[in-house]
Amino acid sequence: MTESVAQGQPLLQLRGISKRFGGVRALSDVALSIPAGSIYGLIGPNGAGKTTLFNVITGLYQADSGEREFAGTAMRLNLKASEIVRRGIARTFQNIRLFHFMTALENVMVARHTRSRVGLLGALLNTRAARAEEAAIRARAQELLAYVGLPAGTAGRLASELSYGDQRRLEIARALATEPLLLALDEPAAGMNPTETEALKALLERIRNDGITVLLIEHDVKLIMGLCDRVAVLDFGQRIAEGTPDEVRSDPRVIAAYLGGEAG
Repeated sequence: MTESVAQGQPLLQLRGISKRFGGVRALSDVALSIPAGSIYGLIGPNGAGKTTLFNVITGLYQADSGEREFAGTAMRLNLKASEIVRRGIARTFQNIRLFHFMTALENVMVARHTRSRVGLLGALLNTRAARAEEAAIRARAQELLAYVGLPAGTAGRLASELSYGDQRRLEIARALATEPLLLALDEPAAGMNPTETEALKALLERIRNDGITVLLIEHDVKLIMGLCDRVAVLDFGQRIAEGTPDEVRSDPRVIAAYLGGEAG
């Protein structure tokens, strides 16, 4: 796993990131610098390139050109998603992707196994070290279920049986189980009611305060502006603004492209 960096220093830096799909340029020379210890928002109208950039960061897509640096170390553009997780970047998805016929506890334990130190042979032989590690993985998974605010008794329930809001929390717990330095969340508040959204906001602030940097794509502009330390805005695959929420909401380019009446 990549070593952490001091709070406020760049954790993830992107330079000149471009991506085409056939004749369509989805991203054009995008640059971002996400400070460690921050909540960083990424917004823009539909089709602006947010999800494409998110997928490039997390390894589902490979950029055609550009540079990526994470925790002070160059990160190749062609790394697989699994390798990026091991480097310290975890994500959730806009459309929830849990293992629905596994329990909540099992969902988190599967992710925790990415940090397993016991090899396949040890697991097959069920050695003392393998049993000890499995117990530790189970205990940590239980801790994470409680950490994200899932009700007592959730651990043994199938993921498919949980409410929508609790499934969102479970997905965050599963991502946290990989011990990320950067937690990338794709519209985590989508479909939530106001009470659930406030609880999510409190959870993300807690995650940030516990030393994990958060990257957030979200259509809820009020949530972004009330939560994020810095915000970047994409439009037609280009970054048109970046700064504090106050700076971004008053930027004429952002008002014209996206925020409209919500900018005030």
